[in-house]
Amino acid sequence: MQPVLKIVLFWFVTLTVFSQTETKKLSFTLQEAIDYALQNNLNAKNANRELEQAKLKKWETTTMGLPQINAAIDYQNNLVIQRSVVPAEFFGGNPGEFIDVAFGTKHVMIGRATLSQLIFDGSYLVGLQAAKTYLNFYKDMQVKTRQEIKQQIIQDYTNVLLLERSIELLEKNKKTLEKNYFEANQTFKNGLIEEESVEQIQITLSTINNSLNNSQRMLVLSKQILKIQLGLALEDSIQLTDNLDVLTQQNYSLELTQSTFDRNNNIDYILGEKNQEQMRLLMLQEKSKALPSLAANVNFGYNAFSNEFSFLNANQRWLNFSSVNVGLQIPIFSSLGRSSRTQQAKINFERAKEELTNLGKLLDLKFQQAKSDYQFSLEDLATNQSNLKLAERIEQKQQVKFKEGLSTSFEFAEAQRQLYSAQQLYLQSMINVINKKAALDNLLGN
Repeated sequence: MQPVLKIVLFWFVTLTVFSQTETKKLSFTLQEAIDYALQNNLNAKNANRELEQAKLKKWETTTMGLPQINAAIDYQNNLVIQRSVVPAEFFGGNPGEFIDVAFGTKHVMIGRATLSQLIFDGSYLVGLQAAKTYLNFYKDMQVKTRQEIKQQIIQDYTNVLLLERSIELLEKNKKTLEKNYFEANQTFKNGLIEEESVEQIQITLSTINNSLNNSQRMLVLSKQILKIQLGLALEDSIQLTDNLDVLTQQNYSLELTQSTFDRNNNIDYILGEKNQEQMRLLMLQEKSKALPSLAANVNFGYNAFSNEFSFLNANQRWLNFSSVNVGLQIPIFSSLGRSSRTQQAKINFERAKEELTNLGKLLDLKFQQAKSDYQFSLEDLATNQSNLKLAERIEQKQQVKFKEGLSTSFEFAEAQRQLYSAQQLYLQSMINVINKKAALDNLLGN
């Protein structure tokens, strides 16, 4: 039995370790990545938790004006019963003399229940409004967090696509350069060109190799960053299925460059309004503390007295009591303390109003800047696309001339560098179109 037991334990441990180290293999379109992040990103989860906490806080505030029932049991053991003196003649003694008497019993037990109800309190009524505003603030904060996550995922996702596309181009350029280097080296060996021409191609090839190696390392890091934003483990494997050209085309919108800005759709402005409302309610709450408050409670209970601990006996005598209390509290004079707090709250409210006005102006400027940036990205895309075609034609012509001995290696190398630069600029302009549109959509509340 022992060998069998060892085998069973071995497979159990092996399967446990494997299940713990098993990695996910996932593929995402851009929209799928956004949807996944909105559910699994740490900031998204925390925003959900904060919203749930705000709902509980609102209910906590509401319960302050609802009936409250509390019960208590008090037990008192009089180790030494307090004694008092009374005239001795009460007990048949001589007039003018006093004797000491112990009043009470060694053991006392009291059980009671209290029902309390707030009838009127101005600060409570304002607090209910503030709790609702507080909840709405965190609902809007959740919207803001989701917008930020979406914009961040777009940026990280497209950055990975950019590096993947760059690697493809660099590998293609490397392959072409290796062929050029081989042909130039053979031509040099035949004595038809100078060694300098071969060395010039070798320099360009080394530069391409360095760029390729760096891009491959950056691709690994960029995928790690994207995994973190998605809420995945770094060991998980992801594949991006969207095409950079298609995404660029989907985000190309001339109509958007003619859009107008409505502050009321911007989440930052909405949050600013909520902050102003909170400051206003805090000011009202301080003012309401000058109003009377009315509360009532009902008490009911039993007490028992004994020189022995007999409270658990069936024949123990319990005496009941009950009362109804109504209390009206009227603030009269606070040495201007309430006035000071009210003035402070008023200052905060005035500050919040001015901050909201200023925020509106800043958002107007930010929108104009974002719209201008997006329009420039569209123009830059068209320019770089045209420049790339020109650079490709120039490089091809220079390559033919170089092979025929009609141009120098410097001219050919310059045409190659111009082409490689045009390729990267074109790729970057595609990314800019996508990211600038995301920024503009974010401002517009789309």
